[in-house]
Amino acid sequence: MFKGCTMYKSAPHSQVMKIRWDILDRDAEGSGKTRVKMILTNTTMETLTKEGWAIYFNAGDVQVHESDRHLVRIDAVNGDVFKMYPSADWVDLPPDSSHTVTVLCRMIKNFTDLPKGFYLVSKKYPDGVDISFTCEEPSDIDSLEWDLAVKQYLQNAVVTDRPMHALSPIFPSPKQYAYNAASFMLESACTIIVEEEFADEASFLQSELRQIMESAPTISDQTATKRIIFKKKDVAHKEGYELTIDDTQILIEAATTKGAFYAVQSLLNMMPKEAWKDKQSTISLRGIHVVDEPRFGYRAVMLDVARNFQSKDQILRVLDLMALYKLNVLHFHLNDDEGWRLEIPGLPELIDVGGKRGHVSEKNTNLWPSYGSGASVDNKTGSGYYSRTEFIEILRYAHARHIQVIPEVETPGHARAAIKAMDARYAKFKEEGDSVAAKAYLLRDLADESIYRSIQNWNDNVIDVSLPSTYSFLEKVTDEIIQMYTDAGASLATIHFGGDEVPEGVWEKSPSVQRLLASRSDLSGVDDLWHYYFGKIDDMLRSKGLFLSGWEEIGMKKATVNNHRKMIVEPKFAHQGFRVNVWNNMGENEDLAYRLANAGYQVILTNVSNFYFDLAYTPSYHEPGQYWGGYVDIDKPFRFIPYDYYTNPMTSLTGRAATEEEDRSHLEKLSTTGRKNIVGIEAPLWSEIIDTEERLEYLLLPKMFGLAERAWAAEPTWATTMEQEQFRADWSSFVHTVGKKELPKLDHYKGGYLYRIPVAGARIMNGKVYANVQIPGFTIRYSNDDTIPTVDSPLFKQGTALEDIVSLRVFNDKGRGGRTLRVDR
Repeated sequence: MFKGCTMYKSAPHSQVMKIRWDILDRDAEGSGKTRVKMILTNTTMETLTKEGWAIYFNAGDVQVHESDRHLVRIDAVNGDVFKMYPSADWVDLPPDSSHTVTVLCRMIKNFTDLPKGFYLVSKKYPDGVDISFTCEEPSDIDSLEWDLAVKQYLQNAVVTDRPMHALSPIFPSPKQYAYNAASFMLESACTIIVEEEFADEASFLQSELRQIMESAPTISDQTATKRIIFKKKDVAHKEGYELTIDDTQILIEAATTKGAFYAVQSLLNMMPKEAWKDKQSTISLRGIHVVDEPRFGYRAVMLDVARNFQSKDQILRVLDLMALYKLNVLHFHLNDDEGWRLEIPGLPELIDVGGKRGHVSEKNTNLWPSYGSGASVDNKTGSGYYSRTEFIEILRYAHARHIQVIPEVETPGHARAAIKAMDARYAKFKEEGDSVAAKAYLLRDLADESIYRSIQNWNDNVIDVSLPSTYSFLEKVTDEIIQMYTDAGASLATIHFGGDEVPEGVWEKSPSVQRLLASRSDLSGVDDLWHYYFGKIDDMLRSKGLFLSGWEEIGMKKATVNNHRKMIVEPKFAHQGFRVNVWNNMGENEDLAYRLANAGYQVILTNVSNFYFDLAYTPSYHEPGQYWGGYVDIDKPFRFIPYDYYTNPMTSLTGRAATEEEDRSHLEKLSTTGRKNIVGIEAPLWSEIIDTEERLEYLLLPKMFGLAERAWAAEPTWATTMEQEQFRADWSSFVHTVGKKELPKLDHYKGGYLYRIPVAGARIMNGKVYANVQIPGFTIRYSNDDTIPTVDSPLFKQGTALEDIVSLRVFNDKGRGGRTLRVDR
């Protein structure tokens, strides 16, 4: 079996204590919980007595086993914050001594389930000091990893070879293209000739060519022997274009600047991969005529920067990537329970309180640390925000690349950061004796005694929608956002106001809510506050020339159906221009997107099963990511069928084959009218486990290629015929394009992106090892001892004797390696 174990560690700021977890049973007696031996080691210079200290950390669910509750207790604080402290029978722990405690936690399926962010609070460390945490991988991982490798091998085996000349010259796939006998030599002597309307697109092309050429063509109104011409033409689609290359010129024709920009990206996409590695003096381009347009007008990535923050520079890198593959919407999730990330003039508390996470004590008002951000407010992912100037810079950068940025102000749930920030504002003005200013933007009824828990375990994260101050706050935020867009010269058509996951129990004991209900005959109870709230938000946005976007719940209401409480489609807002992101296609909600579209809502397909990029690639213990909605590898977005997503042309590692799927005749089909209401496709990247820039890029790539293809390219033949051979042919072409053209480009583009390199698929037959790779273009190397293979290790050859191989590892052209697979012995 596998040799050696991986020890997961959190790096401490100071060695004041060590905590080690040894996983004893991942599914303790079939309970669905993991049993762990926790070892507490005191590395301070003083004895830990039973008073004056506590350890805080973040986890999904942890409790001390009843056998050890005499030593320590663990209490849930709020959200994912837990507190461990000594019990009455605690035995003093001298320096360099340890206590062992048995705990139960939620089942650990991969390493991101482990608790994190441990820190000690004591008299000596009142603000908290981070402490180390280590955990060996579970003992049953070896066989599970090998089983997964065998499954991966079989899935990889359906890919057939595609030579470079047989691949589409442009990605995502263009509507149509035809080669001609011509060729064009791109060199510095070429001239870019442009109509005034396309001047920005010509400048963008020139700047990009400077990255790959020793000397880029000049922009001039003078004719030249060889030229690149931008010309206005009445093409069929507003984002469409025609691109023609012959012996003397490259001709870009489009009706709009968007079309011209996408033609530029297609031209850049045709450049040889070598050009992105080393600058070229000349580049030879094959003659071609391309007629192209997108399938959907809305092609989006959603980026959550609230749970864990990402810098402005990293956002610009994401925008570069999106532009390269013709994605045109960045849905920007700017606030949540764990953070508010945008400066709003006049409301400094939003960033001074809502933009900082660290230990909470009587002397500070920052948010609790979540997702392992630790005791210090200086943690770069826990704390952070975009200044007004930075946000305007992001908007301008996106606008230049024809990307619409849709800001999300998550309400009324998932709003703890905003609520706590406005609480701090209230306290400040109250202390100054200005009660009017104190209450101006308050987001909760101070006398509310409602009891609830959100799905993320917060008990104080829902805005009170009965308060006039709530709407004053939201209008203030809206007006400031509008002004930022105006100052950036960027268009703003909608603001996303969230609307998801408001728990049962909210508002029920709010005196303000009770007064509102008593004054309105059209409101029979707290459930009716839903359409009351979004009706008011809709009216506010319409008065400013905007429309409302939100998660699917803004188009739904709570009802009792067959004595069962459930969410059903709300007809009240149908045909009102509401745009809804529908993520839930699980269980009884499998057809929800089609039900909402058929009812008259504008629907963005955001299916968790295919587009939640924060989900792990595979069930491997070593894969970062969540898994509550399944697993999403590069194949999931590629094989998505927007207008009939019930069907499935290929089984995934964890999914069902098409022939094994249950009867879906009871599900609502997409109607002709509903089809017109499908706006586009979006892939969210939630950030609970994204605590570095590297992990963001790892989870985004290469999954994003499937999104780009399905959002831009025309419907493939196999989507309607379910013809397996055609699907496999297209899948083979797709992964060859990704592996042989696009990923080698991304090794160098904008400094290079740290995409995920696949783990080798492997199997043993007749005492010999066979291995393959999901994405062609990589190499497999091996070691015959317990060392991890390097780029200098021997190349793997099919059918190598089992006794000669211990480990396999996949490498890209740049020499960067993926995760090592130990061979089952």
